[in-house]
Amino acid sequence: MRAEDWIRPTPQGLHVGPGDFYIDPVRPVARAVVTHGHGDHARPGNDDVLATAGTLAIMRARFGDAAGKRLQAAALGEEIRVGDVRVRLAPAGHVLGSAQVVLEHAGTCVVVSGDYKRRRDPTCPPFEPQRCDVFVTEATFGLPVFVHPPDDGEVARLLASVARNPERAHLVGVYALGKCQRVIRLLREAGWDAPLFLHGALQPLCALYEELGVPLGALRPVAGARREELAGAIVLAPPSALADRWSRRLPDPVAVAASGWMRIRQRARQRGVELPLVVSDHADWPELLRTFEEVDAPEIWVTHGQEDALVHAAALKGRRARALRLVGLGEEDA
Repeated sequence: MRAEDWIRPTPQGLHVGPGDFYIDPVRPVARAVVTHGHGDHARPGNDDVLATAGTLAIMRARFGDAAGKRLQAAALGEEIRVGDVRVRLAPAGHVLGSAQVVLEHAGTCVVVSGDYKRRRDPTCPPFEPQRCDVFVTEATFGLPVFVHPPDDGEVARLLASVARNPERAHLVGVYALGKCQRVIRLLREAGWDAPLFLHGALQPLCALYEELGVPLGALRPVAGARREELAGAIVLAPPSALADRWSRRLPDPVAVAASGWMRIRQRARQRGVELPLVVSDHADWPELLRTFEEVDAPEIWVTHGQEDALVHAAALKGRRARALRLVGLGEEDA
């Protein structure tokens, strides 16, 4: 049986017929398998939800009782039968709790990657390639222009700027889930032991990461901090705060953004970013192509992002490729 006979894109999301469940549904459904906790993949209102314990903890923190009526945690590598489909979760390396969904039915193996990256991340297990017949991939940075530099070099640029500007605060725009905690850990590994200051919107998920065993070091809320205390400090906040009145409490802040999109300098200028850092939680172009080789799938399906370029590149390597054009994905910070 061909994969397209039992797994199909629908308005609700990717539907797995023999198990009658959806992967990362964009609307409430009776049965969902969720790859990770970002808001474009994990949504409230489903009845049954299967995910890793980390993802379920994030969903409970974000959605409360609306995370799902019945939540089932699956360990990485644990095989669970849902209807006539064998389901297994494998590390995706994207954020804490993120997983690929490995599906086996009628002699065919399909791997739905969700979002993934191939770089080391001190906050979550690394991506593990899964050999399969069909690999379902994202394409957030599916253009040859996207080649991410080493993370430690970008963090070194931030610390060099802090050293050059001891009278200024460095305000770093980071997404609340994953990017924030990863940047914190990268700074700690680079030798920054001083307290890091947080916008209030980042505090709950940082506390959750620590509860789940990811140490982040000394963190302080910006609220209540003296202005002179913030001179020479590193402050983390949502990207929207860079241009918000909230930032006026900081002493002459250097606007910093940590995102794969900072590879596009025009985008950095449009956002008023003084120091763009290319730190991404998604695979870049060479890493996407390397992943295709490692999973050795004869067929590639692309869910969202720069679908056409990646489909073309896969076809040039002799793989059957198609764009699914799923709606509602790819709307989170990268």
